[in-house]
Amino acid sequence: MKNNLQCSVSPHIHINETTAKIMWWVAASLIPAGIAGVFIFGLNALWVIILSILSALLAELSWQVITKRKVTIFDGSAFLTGLILAYNLPPGVPFWLPVVGAFFSIIIGKQLFGGLGQNIFNPALVGRVFLMASWPHYMTSFIRPLAYDTVTSATPLAALKEGKAIEHISTLDLLLGLRGGCIGEVCIIALLLGAVILLIKGYISWHIPFTYIATTGVFTYIFAGKHLFAGDWLFHILSGGLILGAFFMATDYVATPLTRKGQIIFGIGCGLLTGVIRLWGGYPEGVAYSILMMNAVTPLIDRYTKSRVYGAI
Repeated sequence: MKNNLQCSVSPHIHINETTAKIMWWVAASLIPAGIAGVFIFGLNALWVIILSILSALLAELSWQVITKRKVTIFDGSAFLTGLILAYNLPPGVPFWLPVVGAFFSIIIGKQLFGGLGQNIFNPALVGRVFLMASWPHYMTSFIRPLAYDTVTSATPLAALKEGKAIEHISTLDLLLGLRGGCIGEVCIIALLLGAVILLIKGYISWHIPFTYIATTGVFTYIFAGKHLFAGDWLFHILSGGLILGAFFMATDYVATPLTRKGQIIFGIGCGLLTGVIRLWGGYPEGVAYSILMMNAVTPLIDRYTKSRVYGAI
């Protein structure tokens, strides 16, 4: 009898996707938020984005040439790191700041770990927290949208932290980005448009972003009000960098859990940490720190949520 069974080396299932294709699609999905940021804050925001991207590409190229490694600046990962870093910066920062941040993100946050696929933390967030620790004045100085007088302005979360009135900030203002904030985080509608693209393409799943957002909403609803179960959960979801972080930073393939169960745990952890930092920490925003802390425990989550080997007891 003729044997028609064939056995080949894994992987046995192939798809028409590459790392570069995914990276460039994620970058493309972030373009609406960048356009909105430039429209809201002006050309200074555009220069911050350009300088951050070019510096990230230059940092990666320089490191790979010096260490005699394969040059991979066209795979989109360095471009994406520079773009996300820029989106996490206030539009009025001096132009040297995104340059320093991008070099730190690529060299310290990515290349010293071995390059793409080896880093344990999101590189863009590594650069952001470095800049925040080194130059907090620049990282917490915001300008109003061009529709208002261009003067320094606290973000809605900072105003809430300082006990200032926030009643004048409507839900529509938060959705459209008519508030102080970082370049790429303010226009929620543009971010959701990009998130829908990634969800439809299948490049991200709902497990991390939806559990992250839902946990933050529930936590702030319970604890953020004058008494229990009276917090403005919608304000906390739409303010700050939660939407940007949930869909575009917490979903980093390299630094997040592999299993669906692990991703849900990751999202819940991010949400709880974000809520704790916002309500009781010294800093009004907790997205970057929560994601980095959960990045650190990703190996532990993977260990206890890994799938059972087929046939094993």
